[in-house]
This record gives sequence, C-alpha cells and structure tokens, in this order.
Amino acid sequence: MSVLLFVEPEDDLSLQALTFANSLGEVRAVSVDGPYAPAAWAEAIAAAAGDADTIVAARVDQPFAANVTELDGEVVTRIRWGGSLLEQARLHGSPRILTVAPHTRPAAEPVPVEQLALPADADTSVRVLETVSESSDGVSLRDAKVVVSGGRGVGSSEAFDIIEELAGLLGGAVGCSRVVTSAGWRPHTDQVGQTGTKISADLYVACGISGATQHIAGAKGAKKILAINSDPEAPILASADYAVIGDLHEIVPAISAELRRVRSS
Repeated sequence: MSVLLFVEPEDDLSLQALTFANSLGEVRAVSVDGPYAPAAWAEAIAAAAGDADTIVAARVDQPFAANVTELDGEVVTRIRWGGSLLEQARLHGSPRILTVAPHTRPAAEPVPVEQLALPADADTSVRVLETVSESSDGVSLRDAKVVVSGGRGVGSSEAFDIIEELAGLLGGAVGCSRVVTSAGWRPHTDQVGQTGTKISADLYVACGISGATQHIAGAKGAKKILAINSDPEAPILASADYAVIGDLHEIVPAISAELRRVRSS
C-alpha cells in the first residue's frame, strides 16, 4: 500500500502520524512550500496523491475519517465522543483519506520530506496575520512535560497565581478547563480539552477540575494525572493516577513551598 503523509515541519504529532503511516505501507512524506492557504494546500496535496491508496491529513472529494487509531483494509477504528468510545466503520472510496488520532502512537524517527509547490493559479488569498502562543506563559501546552491546570474550584483569575507559581517551579505550562475560559479568567489558548489543546505531558496536575468527558479527552494523553479536589466524588478521580482530597488553596501553595525547601537544601 502506498501512503501519502502530509506533515508539519518539526512537529511531534506529525512524527506520531508517521509511525501510523509506516504500519500501512510505503510512505511518501510531503509538506507545502509557500504561504498558508488552505484551498491551495489541498489542491497541491490532491495533485501529489496520484495513485496513493491512503492520504493522511489531506482533503479531496472522497469520504473522510478523523481521529483514526487503526486501519484494516476498508475498516477504520476511530475515537469518537471525546475519547469515550472507539468506533469501527467502513471507509469506501479511493484514495482513502484520514487523520491520525494524536497521542495514540509513539513518534517515529524523522524522514526526508518533499516540499510541494503551490499551483501557479492557486487561491492564496488567505494570509496568516498573527501567531498566538499555545500558552499565555510562553510554554507550549502541547509540548510541555508538566501541565498544571485550574478549574472552577480555583475561584477567580487572581487566584491562578498559585497555579502559575507551581507550574513555574515545575518548569511546566499553565492550563485550565473550559468553564475557566468561559468565565474570562484565562484565554482560550490555555484550555485543555476536546475543544482546546490535547496534551501529552509526563505529569498533569488538575486543580479544582471536576473532570467532564470533554476535558478528559484533552488530558488523557498525559502519562500521569494528579488530581487535587475537595470533592471525593469528582469524576476526574476515576482517571487520576494520584489524588489529594482537600482545599487546593492550601494544598497547591504547600506543594510549592516544599519544592522550594527541597531545592534550597
């Protein structure tokens, strides 16, 4: 099977997709040389597809499957409902078009990437006017090894000071739940969840977060989850590896104080 894989330069998720693509057959990795213009990119990728049996992360006039974890002939297994279930479905048409679910495969070693030129008559009217950091503190949520998040239980935007302090001591990024962004306490770029950023941190510290399905969908890529919550029945505890039941306004500063003490000694 021949596979056309669209990748982003120096992107870990692209290397995860490469691991998936390698399991399917001979891979041709491509990227686009030129300004960001979705319609033009799609045209260039479709032209490059040729007789490829499978296109990963591209779009042409064929059925499409997103968040795929397995491909067996025409049958795809994909993540649905915010990660709460796996669905098997038949994907008809040629070439087959799919995207790989993030954090379901380890990253592969980089391979040579072919740069596709945009068609001369391509629509390049879309331009990137601004690039916004994924995390307001300058550490990328997606790439951070440690993420410290706050939810409704933090109480206010000012109270996030203790979350920021702990994240700084751990060299991590600050995250939050959807309800926090809805309240205007933190920007959307800090949101962890199905409609925010999906993380793959070594440690995820969830402070005052109840653990709705949509939030867990964004956090389940973390290797370890520590939940700090005053509610012993909070749903997030079912997904946590470790839990501390109590007032986060006492527990989080205590952890920070202990980190400073240990490091000073």
